[in-house]
Amino acid sequence: MSLGYAEKLSYKEDVGDVGMSEFFDSPELLQQKIKQLAKLIKKSKHLVAFTGAGISTSSGIPDFRGPKGVWTLQREGKDLPEASLPFHRAAPSSTHMALVELERAGILKFVISQNVDSLHLRSGIPRHKLSELHGNSFREVCPSCGTEYLRDFEVETVGLKETSRRCCDPKCGAKLRDSVLDWEDELPPAEMNAAEKHCRIADIVLCLGTSLQITPACDLPLKCIRNGGKIVIVNLQETPKDKKANLVIRGYVDKVMSGVMQLLNMRIPSYVRVDLFQIIFNHSRSVSESKYTKWSLRVISAHGEKAPLPFIESVEVMFPDRPELKTAILNRQPFLLKRETLRSRPIHMGLCVKFSEGCACRFTSIDFPVDFEASTNDISQDKDIVIKQLKDKANEDQSCGQSSVIDRKVISDSGKTIATYAVATNIILYDGLLSKTSDMSELTNKVNGGQEKVNLDSEIDMSTSSVPAKKVRVH
Repeated sequence: MSLGYAEKLSYKEDVGDVGMSEFFDSPELLQQKIKQLAKLIKKSKHLVAFTGAGISTSSGIPDFRGPKGVWTLQREGKDLPEASLPFHRAAPSSTHMALVELERAGILKFVISQNVDSLHLRSGIPRHKLSELHGNSFREVCPSCGTEYLRDFEVETVGLKETSRRCCDPKCGAKLRDSVLDWEDELPPAEMNAAEKHCRIADIVLCLGTSLQITPACDLPLKCIRNGGKIVIVNLQETPKDKKANLVIRGYVDKVMSGVMQLLNMRIPSYVRVDLFQIIFNHSRSVSESKYTKWSLRVISAHGEKAPLPFIESVEVMFPDRPELKTAILNRQPFLLKRETLRSRPIHMGLCVKFSEGCACRFTSIDFPVDFEASTNDISQDKDIVIKQLKDKANEDQSCGQSSVIDRKVISDSGKTIATYAVATNIILYDGLLSKTSDMSELTNKVNGGQEKVNLDSEIDMSTSSVPAKKVRVH
């Protein structure tokens, strides 16, 4: 994980309480509280989730105030925790995905997050149902037209500063800004207003993995009390709002939410990550020998030629039908290959795109045929449909690595072909509702009502229930 966010913030002497002790409910008490929370959620009409760093620790992103938190270690003069994987490859936790399922079921109405890791958006929470109070390290905003750009790389600045990119709208073109607040920056009004609105009408505000110390964000959950709403806090450390809460649970958020989902007979959906990249092919007739053509092939980010492409490690270009052409191995960005070949002979290239650390699959294979003499048709597919198909296929096979072309434009006048590809680079399956031997058809059956639902109004011996803290299978 990149700790660049913490390092980019301006210095602040007082960051509040750090090194806070962790407390754990006994197993019996924890199970009782999980059942109580499940009952509250089942009866809820307007559930709002308020999340902090604690929901991302199992994703490899350290918190700030815990015993090994970023601010804690800094105050003690110790080195920051080492990364287990790159920040941009962090995957949503089972808590993130449980919230996604609750939102899809119409139970969760809104999410308020203090995190900048983009995991709520990546998990599938709709943007219009999410307030990112402190910004997003992967989101740029156009200050002129308001267009947002979600990146697959960490934006280089914090503090609402200008970045190195511009708005893609030809009528605008303004310089983009990062969306992450520095210490003295005010909370964005649009995010804050939406958060306040939903907290005021919420019957439950579920606070997950937050110390509730940073103002004014920490006061938002209290706004539900005036209209009879309840506050539930799931956190290992004590918070200043504990006395206002109707239920305080001392346990790992993943374990709590897995238990809740099991009692509600709801599955925690798998997480499939899909990334985009482009292949640009250029060719021109050679000046010296008209029967030859010079051409180039580039593999670039879908966010622009100058944007980093962090999830690709190397590109191997092979020519299976042309043994006289040597295989090219492109080991660093920009991934660029230049050649000169006979214009009259088509080229069938095979690209082995190898992925970097944090991707579950190691590579994907792309066929890229080129005929210099014949015209090539454009391809245009709906991006959302292609991505859904890739996700469905990844879930069906319980593996990733599949790729599909989204768009291919051929600009005949300039000899340029631009092809955009989508590839499933991760799939994570979260155990919880079903046993390891259950297959996907069983899962569909149970989610759609094939399984008898647990009666939350009856007594359940929770001590025998299988509620894993988190079991993740990565394919």
